[in-house]
Amino acid sequence: MSINLYLAMTAAEFSSAEKLPPKIGWMACHFSCYGTNLTNLPTTLPEGSMVIINDCTPPNGHDEQKILQQLTGLAQQFSVSRFLLDFQRPGCAETASLAKTLVQALPCPVAVSDIYGRDLCCPVFLPPPPLHTPLQKYLAPWKGREVWLDAAIGQETLTVTEKGCQISEQTLPNGLEFPFEEEKLHCQYHTQIQSDRVIFTLNRDHKQLDGLLQEAESLGITTAVGLYQQLKAPG
Repeated sequence: MSINLYLAMTAAEFSSAEKLPPKIGWMACHFSCYGTNLTNLPTTLPEGSMVIINDCTPPNGHDEQKILQQLTGLAQQFSVSRFLLDFQRPGCAETASLAKTLVQALPCPVAVSDIYGRDLCCPVFLPPPPLHTPLQKYLAPWKGREVWLDAAIGQETLTVTEKGCQISEQTLPNGLEFPFEEEKLHCQYHTQIQSDRVIFTLNRDHKQLDGLLQEAESLGITTAVGLYQQLKAPG
C-alpha cells in the first residue's frame, strides 16, 4: 500500500516507543494558556514527519505571526513534510484567520479540518468514514479536492424498527462475534433479531481498515492519519 499513513503519537508515546512507525504525526500541539504562541511542540522529530495542531485550548488573542514563525522553524529544523490543523470550533474567527495565514505561508502542505475546508484552497481532513456509508459516497461532496482521511477502527449499531433506523457508535470491545462480512463497506457485522426490531452491529478492525485504505488509494486519497495507540502493530 503506497498511501501515506501517519500514526499520531503523543510526546509520551514518542519518547517511550521501542520502535517508531515509518511515518509519525506529532500530536497535541495547542494554543498556550500562558502566552500567545503554541505549546507542546517537539524538540526532535524524524525527517518527513507530520505535525498536528489542535484547538482543545480556545484561542484568545494568540499571535498569528509568532505561531507562523514557530511552525516555519519546525519545518526547517526537522524537514517536516506537512501540517494538520485539526481545529474543531465552528465559527471561531481566530482559528479561521490563523488557518488561512498558515495555509498561505507555511513552506509545506497544510490540511484543515472539514469545518474550515470549504473556505480554503488546501487539503481537507475528513473524519473517519461511517461504517454504514460507502467510501465513494462519503467522499463525493469533496470531489476535486485533495483529501486526507482520518483512519480508525470502530463499531456502529443500526437499530431498525417500523419507525426507521437509528445509528449510534459503540465502544470497543463489546464481546460480540462477527460472522458476516460486507466488502463494499469494509466491515463485518452481527445481527440480532428481536420481536420489534433488528439490530445490526457493524465492526471495522485492522483488516477491514486496510481494505478501506486500499480503496481510498484507488480513489486518489494520498494521506491518512490514525492514532498510534490504536493502529500500531501488535507486539
